[in-house]
Amino acid sequence: MSIAYLGLGTNLGDRKQNISKAIEAISLKMSIFKQSSLYETTAWGYTNQPDFLNQVIQVETNLSPLRLLNFLKKTEVELGRVENFRYGPRLIDIDILFYDDLIKTTSRLEIPHPKIPERAFVLAPLNEIAPGYVHPVLKKTIAELLAELPNKTGVWLCE
Repeated sequence: MSIAYLGLGTNLGDRKQNISKAIEAISLKMSIFKQSSLYETTAWGYTNQPDFLNQVIQVETNLSPLRLLNFLKKTEVELGRVENFRYGPRLIDIDILFYDDLIKTTSRLEIPHPKIPERAFVLAPLNEIAPGYVHPVLKKTIAELLAELPNKTGVWLCE
């Protein structure tokens, strides 16, 4: 069994329900150990769109990284995701952030997720559930990466 951290995001429709449905689908295939709070975040990349809800979960899985990716992409489609332009609005987005301490780069998958250090909407919820987790490439804890992030605006704990 392996431990993975997954990032979930949504900015279309009933955002809380989208996250709940994604977690429910994921829990049918693997154990969820930890869930961060929900975070309201301004759009990143392409900013002319609704705000996102983001969450990070820690799971235990027996799926290989590529099988986990395939399962997550299939889950997104089953939940109603329609492919859009890069960083565009989406019903649900599920990313593999970390998978054990694996460092892997293929044409379809990069672990750890390469954008983690620059994304407050990932680091804030990740810091809530795993502040001491050490990034296997950067050799810094999540808490350190969050503290070093120059721009932490646009991320609020959801009430």
